[in-house]
Amino acid sequence: MKLSLCMIVKDEEQSLPHCLDSAKDVVDEIVILDTGSSDRTIAIAKDYGATVAEFPWNNDFAAARNEALKHVTGDWVLVLDADEELTEEAGPHIRTAMVDDSLLVVSLIREELGAVQSPYSLTSRLFRRHPKIEFSRPYHALIDDSVMALLAAEPQWNFATLQTVAIAHTGYTQASISKKDKKARAQKAMETYLADHPDDPYVCSKLGALYTTSGQHKPGRELLERGLKTPNLDPPVAYELHYHLANAYARRNNTDQAVIHYQAAISQNIFPLLKLGALINFGSLLHIAGEYEMAQRPLGAAIQIDPSCMLAYYNLGLVFKALGNYNDAIKAYEKAIELQADYAPAYQNLGVVWFKCGKIEEGLEYFGKAIAILDTQNLLEADKLRNQLHDMGFQAPKFSVQIES
Repeated sequence: MKLSLCMIVKDEEQSLPHCLDSAKDVVDEIVILDTGSSDRTIAIAKDYGATVAEFPWNNDFAAARNEALKHVTGDWVLVLDADEELTEEAGPHIRTAMVDDSLLVVSLIREELGAVQSPYSLTSRLFRRHPKIEFSRPYHALIDDSVMALLAAEPQWNFATLQTVAIAHTGYTQASISKKDKKARAQKAMETYLADHPDDPYVCSKLGALYTTSGQHKPGRELLERGLKTPNLDPPVAYELHYHLANAYARRNNTDQAVIHYQAAISQNIFPLLKLGALINFGSLLHIAGEYEMAQRPLGAAIQIDPSCMLAYYNLGLVFKALGNYNDAIKAYEKAIELQADYAPAYQNLGVVWFKCGKIEEGLEYFGKAIAILDTQNLLEADKLRNQLHDMGFQAPKFSVQIES
């Protein structure tokens, strides 16, 4: 079985080598469609032995991906973006799945690095090459529409989900979003599509979430509510609609409605890792509302699903601190730091807890570490913390940042 890596790129000389290095020993062919690079992207692709084609960009990701598929010769197709990397664990599982003659599509779990609110997503990026499988939608291009149509004619096909994180995605880090103006491009493409498909629940979810996070609360909530009116919603889409609507209500301090939608999101029959965003935010909402005992349940569930979920431990530390359970708060913050050593709020809150325990020296040590990290991330917050300590009559020790995250 021959596996083809299929990509569309533009000006990706920085990230493309990392992506190709992660996949080159798993795939048998690399096909790259360039949509107008002005840097060394094409030269780098050729250095990796890729088949390179060019295509003028027309603000339609689906059109570009379908053009790239025309150059693929493998039995199976793996789709990656330049800001993604294939995990080491995924390779053997991918090759094993390809041997199953009944499989048409294998869904891959993607870790969204930098997207704290939704740390994992599920995407149809590994599929059998079939003349009737193509991408649709100008942004967040998917094969799902064509696959559903294909199943009506060929119902013998099966689906699977790879039971390990297969893709690491850096595209939602703040630096990446700012650099490529992703939100503006997404909004323009989705608004164009929505004009012709006003009741599409998937676009209602994506565009509604984009609106609410950018301060357009009313149109965002209206789109999300519209999407929920669609009969027989697929559970992943229903989850997204409820989740983003809960976030929107939480931002407006409408706790009752936020609780309803977080619970509805969590109840959906989807892969457990995908529920982490709702579980963490629900726990945070309950903590803010003073429902400390209740807040422990969704945060504990998040940790049970993903023991490496730093934010769940951090929020649990906040809950234990509010309850006066300082021993467990310390353990939770220490675990958060173990998982993400450059997360300044965990150090700062651990310093607060040590102060509350009467351990001033230990507290100052963690405040000093928090300031050292903030000096590299947010100078205003670093100075604010220094001034707060100074007003209390303390001076935090100085540390050099030698932390590997």
